[in-house]
Amino acid sequence: MECLYNQLYPPACFFVKLYRMQLDAPVPIPIICNEAPPDLPNYFGRDYHGNISHIEANNLLSCRPNGAYLVRKSKSANGEFHTLSLKFNDKIHHYKLFYDKSGIYVREKRYDCVRSLVADGLVTMYLELKAPSFLQKLPSANYHESPYMTLNKKKLQTLTRERSKLIRNNSFLNAISNIENQQLTTNGEKYEKNHVFKITTFKGLNWCEMCGNFLWGFTAQGVKCDDCGIIAHGRCSEKFPNDCIPDIKYLRGVFGIELTTLLTAHNAKLPFVVTKCVSEVEARGLTVEGIYRLSGFAEEIEAIKLGFDTDGEKADLSQDKYPNVNVITGALKLYLRLLPIPLITFLVHPMLIDAMQQKSFEKRLSSVKQALLSLPKPHYCTLHFMMDHLNRVSLHAAINKMNPHNLATVFAPTLIGPPESGSLMLPDMTTDILLIETLILHCEKIFGTISIAAL
Repeated sequence: MECLYNQLYPPACFFVKLYRMQLDAPVPIPIICNEAPPDLPNYFGRDYHGNISHIEANNLLSCRPNGAYLVRKSKSANGEFHTLSLKFNDKIHHYKLFYDKSGIYVREKRYDCVRSLVADGLVTMYLELKAPSFLQKLPSANYHESPYMTLNKKKLQTLTRERSKLIRNNSFLNAISNIENQQLTTNGEKYEKNHVFKITTFKGLNWCEMCGNFLWGFTAQGVKCDDCGIIAHGRCSEKFPNDCIPDIKYLRGVFGIELTTLLTAHNAKLPFVVTKCVSEVEARGLTVEGIYRLSGFAEEIEAIKLGFDTDGEKADLSQDKYPNVNVITGALKLYLRLLPIPLITFLVHPMLIDAMQQKSFEKRLSSVKQALLSLPKPHYCTLHFMMDHLNRVSLHAAINKMNPHNLATVFAPTLIGPPESGSLMLPDMTTDILLIETLILHCEKIFGTISIAAL
């Protein structure tokens, strides 16, 4: 049976053999330092031995099995790199070990820890030693005849159909700014979204969905998109077009998910967290004194958050379950506050501040309206929806005590987001509050009277 399978699918047999050979490679064996050195970097662990010589490192490794390793300080490196000392094929090898914000590395491939780097390196070194002929065949293998590649073709065809369908159904998503990894078009229906690739350790046999080639190694073999699940080699991921179609099953809940990603995954024009919360507030909260100023109990707000993250649009916000409408408003404000890119984006915010400096009232409104057109369409629609709602809330100010200025004071930091990181000065919110107040008061003039459903 195995011979017949090899005749039918020789490339698959080739890769199965290659994968099995990886199982014979040495595994990483860290040499633990008994006492943590005083200069231990936060990105190393107990395998860091500090300022020891290569002779001392050799002595520690010589009696250990293949795969043993340690990390030490490099005396002549001036802090630019450390040294990885590794035993392989009964010899001690020393490598320059670097670190930057993307991870630990020896050459180009990044890892989250030294153990992962060593595990992958041992597999590579073992195959180079034991199977050079296999590696020479790797570039010429006929991947397209592999049963795995056949499955990959079907997956790619399905994905292409889904992308085309989604783009047709979501023509409203044609406005995305380059700075926030989105692209804006005003006349067409073009929608682009970058993939969110992250280095991943895969189990079993996997193939790159760009080139169809085998992902080999035990750890960090390639990358996977957090939003749509596509996998690829690190270099191949750089060739992918901005055609990510987020899949709900890859999204971790609802809160804290980038707005365009969420709306694309759910094929929606507005986030259901916003629409459901606003619906509840308008049904039973417009005349509640201090609405949006009071937030309710934190435990109940967290329960609503968990409900949205687990049940989605089916989350129960009814009065029977949450009689205090202030926990609904608290959950809504929390959702907006946790957006990775604020509703009024970092790119558009300074444009709006400049617009508010116009002395003429009509010129000010015109400039604000023009600046808002630079928002990604999902942000624009959601902001329009929120301003319409807050305008209706303000119409009951005689009872709820929340006039446009009071509402703007509450929502300015939520809709605009925190100041630049690293700043120790409390931001002056005066202009931001005036901006939100203007959007609430003059919502119809700024956004127009077109219904949200038509946007």
